[in-house]
Amino acid sequence: MELNLANLAILTTGVQTVYQTAFNDYAPKVIWDKLATDTKSTTKQEIYPWLGQSTSFREWLGDRVAQNLAVHSYTIPNKTFENTVAIDRDAIEDDSYGIYNPMFQQLGKDAAEHPDILLFDLLKIAGTSPCFDGQPFFSTTHPGVDANGNATTYSNDMGGTGPTWYLMCTNQVLKPMILQKRRPYAFTSLVNLQDLNVFKQKEYLFGVDGRSNVGFGLWQTAVRSQQPLTVDNYTAARAQMLSFLRDNGQPWGFVPDTLLVGPSNEGAANLITKGELVIDTSGSMAQSNIWKGSSSVLMTPRITW
Repeated sequence: MELNLANLAILTTGVQTVYQTAFNDYAPKVIWDKLATDTKSTTKQEIYPWLGQSTSFREWLGDRVAQNLAVHSYTIPNKTFENTVAIDRDAIEDDSYGIYNPMFQQLGKDAAEHPDILLFDLLKIAGTSPCFDGQPFFSTTHPGVDANGNATTYSNDMGGTGPTWYLMCTNQVLKPMILQKRRPYAFTSLVNLQDLNVFKQKEYLFGVDGRSNVGFGLWQTAVRSQQPLTVDNYTAARAQMLSFLRDNGQPWGFVPDTLLVGPSNEGAANLITKGELVIDTSGSMAQSNIWKGSSSVLMTPRITW
């Protein structure tokens, strides 16, 4: 290939098309949007003072009654991420750049799945990382009130030492996680002969970068368990989420709809949520499965803990 402006423009357009096609093809396969609320950011960080606030309607008798809402200060700072590859100038000149197309496809795939990586990296440490109330997202001592308005604590961590599974409510405006986007992933190239990388290193550079981060939403929408994934433990986790109350003593009303598991729990998850029959607690008799269809199973090999 003659390295003139026209041919280099064709090269840049071609590899960018390969990247974008791979991104578009892989984007529907990621799962972050099932677990995280997509929010837009306009500055270096975003503060979420409304997390954990709850309101309710009352009959309008007399003047309006303003509800005093607890104010929290949960902040998600944006981070910048990049992914860059280099191709030797001689490879371009010798018309062999086509062999690098899989690398540009991989860039597109990497960009599409990067939010998943961020989300599950955070989920892995959710038992020690604080959420809006100052407690770890999964904690046995989340502050709250009981039905009589008295201070109490709630747990969304069922304990255990085995492979982790999660029961989540993902059909709310605010999901268990937050994906905060500041700048979308963008493809950039440095291929002009006057670019320093070409002049000094004899390399053409192609890269993707963006700004984003992940954080926690409402802890009330997720329960974690490392107990064996059995009908009894599934029932207990479900009951736990249904027991969470708002500050006014009313139920949150979050009904779990997603059972998130790793590979080791996929079989048990499908039996509990799809099987016609289950074995009773004595292990001796099959009975009708009352939990069939109660949750959708979401399995990801990213859960390895």
